[in-house]
Amino acid sequence: MNYLRSEYPRPQFERENWQNLNGTWDFRFDDDDKGLRERWYMPDSPFPMQINVPFVYECELSGINTREQHDIIWYKRNFDAPSLTPQQHLLLHFGAVDYQTQVFLNGQMVKEHTGGETPFSVDITPFLTEGTTQNLCLRVYDPLTNQEIPRGKQFWKSTPKGIWYTRSSGIWQTVWTEVVNEQRIESLAIKPDLDSGSVEFTVHTKTSSSNTWLKVQIHYQDKLFVETQIKCVGPTLKFSVDIFGSDIFRTGFHGADEYIWSPEYPNLFTVELTLSDINSNLELDSVSSYFGMRKIHTENGIIYLNNKPYYQKLVLDQGYWPRSLLTAPTDDDYRLDISLAKEMGFNGCRKHQKLEDPRFLYWADQLGFLVWEECSSTPLFTTESQIAIFDSWKAVYQRDRNHPCIVAWVPLNESWGVPQIHSNQRQQHWAQALYHLLRSLDDTRLVSSNDGWDQTITDICAIHNYKLGKDADDSEFTQFCETLTSKEALVSQFVSGHPVYAAGFGYRGEPILITECGGIGFANNQNSDWSYLGVSSAAEFLATYRRLISTLRSSQYVQGFCYTQLTDVEQEVNGLLTYERTPKFDLKELRQINAINDLPSQNLT
Repeated sequence: MNYLRSEYPRPQFERENWQNLNGTWDFRFDDDDKGLRERWYMPDSPFPMQINVPFVYECELSGINTREQHDIIWYKRNFDAPSLTPQQHLLLHFGAVDYQTQVFLNGQMVKEHTGGETPFSVDITPFLTEGTTQNLCLRVYDPLTNQEIPRGKQFWKSTPKGIWYTRSSGIWQTVWTEVVNEQRIESLAIKPDLDSGSVEFTVHTKTSSSNTWLKVQIHYQDKLFVETQIKCVGPTLKFSVDIFGSDIFRTGFHGADEYIWSPEYPNLFTVELTLSDINSNLELDSVSSYFGMRKIHTENGIIYLNNKPYYQKLVLDQGYWPRSLLTAPTDDDYRLDISLAKEMGFNGCRKHQKLEDPRFLYWADQLGFLVWEECSSTPLFTTESQIAIFDSWKAVYQRDRNHPCIVAWVPLNESWGVPQIHSNQRQQHWAQALYHLLRSLDDTRLVSSNDGWDQTITDICAIHNYKLGKDADDSEFTQFCETLTSKEALVSQFVSGHPVYAAGFGYRGEPILITECGGIGFANNQNSDWSYLGVSSAAEFLATYRRLISTLRSSQYVQGFCYTQLTDVEQEVNGLLTYERTPKFDLKELRQINAINDLPSQNLT
């Protein structure tokens, strides 16, 4: 099978005229850092190796598959540029390249970017040479031991261990070009408002005159729902569309969820935006997108989805694959992970310490799967690490703001990157700054500010507790049960030696969720034994899992949980699935356990 990742990489802002640059590239290591001095970026400089993009050299599907440390790597390939009219431009896009990237075209540097998870683009039109063949070259610097850059689960030592995995260097998401006009649609923000029954659009355009129209078409279930035209009197257009009208059954109030997005009913509206010249009636640009009518909020210690109490049954998802690490081998692998999780009775995931590919979010939108989104943390707290995290979150919001599946942002996890947050006021201010940044950008989602413990200001009291004990008679399990008997017991406990709230902060009535728990390891013939709690058989696992879930569901003070974890990853064997996505246990039995104490509206379809 040829793994090329050929699907369109940006599903929330899709154009038709594009070219995928995945596939075979020339490649070389630069351990002596001499590539710039020797001008390796010139088209005639040969590279001795080849790599299959978008897979990192540390994985099998790259065709190289070595875990050796190479902090500087180079990529090169030729591609054919399409013929352009004087009004057209060619944009070059990168989904993600880890970590610092210099982009050269035909021997000239055209772009620099820092950040391992966020997309970047450049208009390469001025750098195209005569003829069709163009030479594209990248220099990527990803220092293994640097603990000031966002690393997430990528270990900063040569051998992975415990909860830390193999690093990924260089290109790990799709590279592509697209042809656009000088006058075009630059960005689209979609903000549904369930209470008013409307959706607000903010469209930024690049237009040279007021002689342009924006045509808006909204379809629902393949039928035209709304069509309108708006004259562009400036670069920014802001308008609202009534979705519910005067029909009570469109609101979900009486249980008819036809127009609402949820894990049970993932209803989506598609959007087509067409920018045209008024005088010539010439189409300048066309972009497709979609949205869902979804609301998430908290009230009196309860989380509400679409104005109804909703118990979140999440699974921790690391997003690693055995043959390709951070990059899914195929687009269908994202769909498979979500489908298997839903089949087990989960209604969402915490995407852990990784900003996932937009294609995963697309399938979560399509299939109905809640997502708590994170990006990678830095191990250390420094000014440099703060700037890197700040820049990441700005880009995260801009990339993913339109996805209905995302219901929570998680800027910090277990004090990673803020190790003295309990008493260090600077680190506390940083946690609050991230919280307020995300709340100021986005009032349609919740923010879990430091998921796990030592929380400051937060919308969710998120507690990590793996102290389950070997059986029901274990004193550790007795203590676990005691923490669930009241809100006071939950928020006053110490977890992994940490208090739930940092010094100077405390519980303010936010919903309480156990956002990491379980971690029950069953190796199932794998040569590894790392987990939070080991069992020796599938039957013992299911009994332990039932004990955990039934205990959590019996507490009226816990509003949801996140089980660790969806799959095994390398040496970590606490997955419900193997690393290869083979179920370890009967999925129907897991679903039955996860359905304990469900309300009828929370049974997944």
